[in-house]
Amino acid sequence: MNAHASDFPSLSQTPQTIHFLGSLLTLRARAVDTNGNFTVIESLSAPGAGAPLHRQQDEEAFLVTEGSFEFVVDGKVTDCGPGAFVYVRPGAVHAFRNSAAAPSRMLIFNLPGGQHESFFLAAGEPVASGETIFPPMSPPDIPMLIETASRYGIEILPPPAA
Repeated sequence: MNAHASDFPSLSQTPQTIHFLGSLLTLRARAVDTNGNFTVIESLSAPGAGAPLHRQQDEEAFLVTEGSFEFVVDGKVTDCGPGAFVYVRPGAVHAFRNSAAAPSRMLIFNLPGGQHESFFLAAGEPVASGETIFPPMSPPDIPMLIETASRYGIEILPPPAA
C-alpha cells in the first residue's frame, strides 16, 4: 500500500514563525495538533544566538540538522554538529548557542506540548511564516523575559560568575 501525505491528518494551521533572541522559530507541530503530547519547533539560529541558562519541568530534546551548536547541560559543555541529539531531562539546567560562523538549524521537541510554544508566542516577535532573514537585533528585555518565562514554567537563570 502506498501512502500519500493526503492520507494523514494535517496540521490545524500554517506553521507560524517567531523571532526570539536571534533565532527564527517555526512551530512545525503544536500542542493543538498532537493532543497536547508534544511540540516540534524548527530553529534557525544566527551565529552566536541561542537560549540562556534555564530549566523547566517539561522534557526537551534537540536534533541538530545543519551547522553547529554548543550545548550546556548540568554544567557539561558539548559542541554538536549535524545528526547530534541532545536530551534534557525535566529540571536540568541547560543552554545552547550557535557556535558556527553561519546560521545553524535544529529541531526542538518539547514534551508535553504547549509550554514552550506559548512562551515563544508571548515573548517573541511574529515574522512571516518560514522567514529565513533575521530581523535587526536589539538588546533583550531581560525582566520581561524572566517574568514571561515564569508564567510558562520556565526559570531563566543568571549567567555563571566569571
